[in-house]
Amino acid sequence: MEEVGPAAGRFRQIRKAKQCMYVFGGMSARIHYERLRAEGAGTNDRALPFLNQDYEALKQECLESGNLFEDPCFPARPPSLGFKELAPHSSKTRGVEWKRPNELTTDPQFIVGGATRTDICQGALGDCWLLAAIASLTLNDKLLHRVVPHGQSFTDDYAGIFHFQFWQFGDWVDVVIDDRLPVKDGELVFVHSAEGSEFWSALLEKAYAKLNGSYEALSGGSTTEGFEDFTGGVSEMYELKSAPRDLPRIIMKALERGSLLGCSIDITSAFDMEAVTFKKLVKGHAYSVTGLREVEWTGAWSDDSSEWNQVDPSEREELNCQKEDGEFWMSFQEFKRQFSRLEICNLTADALSDDSLSFWNTIKFDGTWRRGSTAGGCRNHANTFWINPQYKITLLEEDDDPDDPEVACSFLVALMQKDRRRYRKQGQDMHTIGFAIYEVPEESRGCQSVHLKKEFFLRNSSCARSETFINLREVSTRLRLPPGEYLIVPSTFEPGKEADFVLRVFTEKQSETEEMDDEVSFTLEEEEDITEEDIDSSFRNMFAQLSGEDMEISVHELRTILNKVVSKHRDLKTDGFSLESCRSMVSLLDKDGSARLGIVEFQILWNKIRKWLGIFREFDLDKSGTMSSYEMRLAVENAGFKLNNKLNQVLVARYADQELIDFDNFICCLVKLEAMFRTFMQMDKDGSGVAELNLSEWLYLTMCG
Repeated sequence: MEEVGPAAGRFRQIRKAKQCMYVFGGMSARIHYERLRAEGAGTNDRALPFLNQDYEALKQECLESGNLFEDPCFPARPPSLGFKELAPHSSKTRGVEWKRPNELTTDPQFIVGGATRTDICQGALGDCWLLAAIASLTLNDKLLHRVVPHGQSFTDDYAGIFHFQFWQFGDWVDVVIDDRLPVKDGELVFVHSAEGSEFWSALLEKAYAKLNGSYEALSGGSTTEGFEDFTGGVSEMYELKSAPRDLPRIIMKALERGSLLGCSIDITSAFDMEAVTFKKLVKGHAYSVTGLREVEWTGAWSDDSSEWNQVDPSEREELNCQKEDGEFWMSFQEFKRQFSRLEICNLTADALSDDSLSFWNTIKFDGTWRRGSTAGGCRNHANTFWINPQYKITLLEEDDDPDDPEVACSFLVALMQKDRRRYRKQGQDMHTIGFAIYEVPEESRGCQSVHLKKEFFLRNSSCARSETFINLREVSTRLRLPPGEYLIVPSTFEPGKEADFVLRVFTEKQSETEEMDDEVSFTLEEEEDITEEDIDSSFRNMFAQLSGEDMEISVHELRTILNKVVSKHRDLKTDGFSLESCRSMVSLLDKDGSARLGIVEFQILWNKIRKWLGIFREFDLDKSGTMSSYEMRLAVENAGFKLNNKLNQVLVARYADQELIDFDNFICCLVKLEAMFRTFMQMDKDGSGVAELNLSEWLYLTMCG
């Protein structure tokens, strides 16, 4: 009995064979980087030079000097190989040499007759996920040559230097390498071509290793990671045991759009790795899906099986003519039984030369999770979940689907953690990440400058979320919700886990997205209009005893006074006020520039400290004598200061110790904030929200602040 209608999928198995960092330090460098991006840098047409290495300039320098390029940022030395199994002096790296292709063969070629999937053979590195992604890349010349730029060879203007371009967390970067490759016993250690004279794939792998810190950093991963770094696209994952009914249509549509597809078989233990199934498939191995066709079938589809006799001869010839060495057909039902997972990388407009193929509207945010300020953990942690970054999406248009009675908007949310492979040598790896989505409350609709607090999340459930929290580089979920405003809260599973991340939102129709963050502001109280006559006699007597004969309090005297007073409050934890913090207090209230406080100035300061002491006690919820960083955030707002995420990160970094803030640091923080707000308001003479400073004013402000 024949079964009509299922689809057969074509796959390829990858063959198996026997420090300079791109970082911007400091605030000025980050501002410079943002300006470059605003000017268009980071697009594929204007890729950012990785580690500030300019390919054309370096190549010209080598041609003029007659010296072959030697990369100082990824040297031909053991640390570039790895840090554990491939660490210097390990058994796997013993005897490794670095050689250029012309030392390995008499006629090295960059690409011979076009890049094909058979150019890629795996070496002694567990990066089959990357090789499967490279194999899929060869199916689309336009995608391939944006990663592997044209015009590179071992003949014309050869200088031992090559370059490749990768998408990294929102930007395209141009990675320069020399062509010294790891060799052992005369053979390339890692990726190589079957013929042995073609080197584009080995050099591409080296560039990607440099991008991630070492070759060993590439060991283990998801094919979608390579897909995304080669295209800037966004990935989806389907568990085949619970695949949607229309998966064949999804696959066909993805292939038509030029999407990249990969699949794999789960392993249940270390013994399963590289184990071969009854169907001759390798567990834990990455395969790329390269085609899908609907045919009549009655069974298996191995190369010489009799099932092909059931297919029309012309169709059979067409299918087998398209198939290359290492590829095979199998029925779709068998595919779902044998494989565990399918991964699809959808191409965005930035990855396509023909905009008519793209249906995504894309918005991207760069964010950070920082311990004590924005790393709140998942919804299980009610006290801190609200401090995570928050982003608002406004879904404006519903889908055009006449067969669907539900009014809904389709969109995809993708959360990606940055640079985690680079931290492997420090013993770190991927965090467990995910996101939750909430409907924006009516009172906050249309507002940007709002960061919803703990009470909202205690009272409201999420309306959608990522399918799971998982320790992958990226978590993505396709969703449908009615038109409206929604809040996306990305987080790590546990609080206090630090990382940078990229949040991307893809919609099929028009939408608007923005970061939800509090507007920076301060409710300034009118400065107290106090005269000496207003001060009671007991305070006068205390001041006279403290100030001495000059009747003014110096920085040193203020420090002595405050530390004596605080020591009497047993419920407050403090290591004492420093001279620097007392200078800030004097500077805030010193009207005549004497660097001392008179009785009126001291009275005003005393009133402030008493008020702030009340706030400290109110928000020290567990009465520990200190405040946690998120308690401090609420306390600072209660004192009249509304700050955004970046400023809260700065405060925690400056005033917290192990995420705890004691009383003296809390007071110093509020003194500094008030002083800076008041200074800005004095300089913003027309109330425009902009203050202009010349160099002298800037230096005076920063040195005295």
